[in-house]
Amino acid sequence: MIRAMRNNGAILALAALLSTGLVAITNTLTKDTIAEQERLQLLQVLNQVIPKDLHDNALARQCTLVTNPALGTDAPMPVYVATKDGQPTALAIEAIAPDGYNGAIKVLVGIDTNNTVLGVRVLKHAETPGLGDKIDLNVSDWVLSFSDKPLEGADDKRWAVYKDGGQFDQFTGATITPRAVVNAARKAAWYAMQNIDTIARQPLDCGDAK
Repeated sequence: MIRAMRNNGAILALAALLSTGLVAITNTLTKDTIAEQERLQLLQVLNQVIPKDLHDNALARQCTLVTNPALGTDAPMPVYVATKDGQPTALAIEAIAPDGYNGAIKVLVGIDTNNTVLGVRVLKHAETPGLGDKIDLNVSDWVLSFSDKPLEGADDKRWAVYKDGGQFDQFTGATITPRAVVNAARKAAWYAMQNIDTIARQPLDCGDAK
């Protein structure tokens, strides 16, 4: 009996060791592929919020970190600096809407040097399917309503949902979600607009935060 238990224990230990080794090997083999897919996905989204004709630099690599309450979090957030002929033309800044219906919503906001929001995309959310998930471009085109909208101040009254007197549509039965995204985009955009020159001069330091 004791010998059988020892044998079974040895077999289980060997199986666990082999499984761990297999996971490690798989991770090593797929690490570069995953990183490349993430880079391509990031580049695609960046090009959606900052038109290609506004920059001639490698946008995904021109990344720095900023920290400000306007971004909805205490954590440093990535900002991608678009330049043309060496001059800053636009920023794409990540921010958090902490007050989504089902938790925090991560957004990416593109702005130019003329106080115009070029576009907004939702990067991550946990909103209710069929209701709040309409903020996702894969579900509806609602988020396209931000494109080429001017922003004239931190409290621009137009930057609100219809229910609050603004210009952005809300979802039936899910006003909390679009309100959170609009507010987060407005705050992040105004912060970026007021600090674009300072941000553009910062060293590139995103590292693993990308």
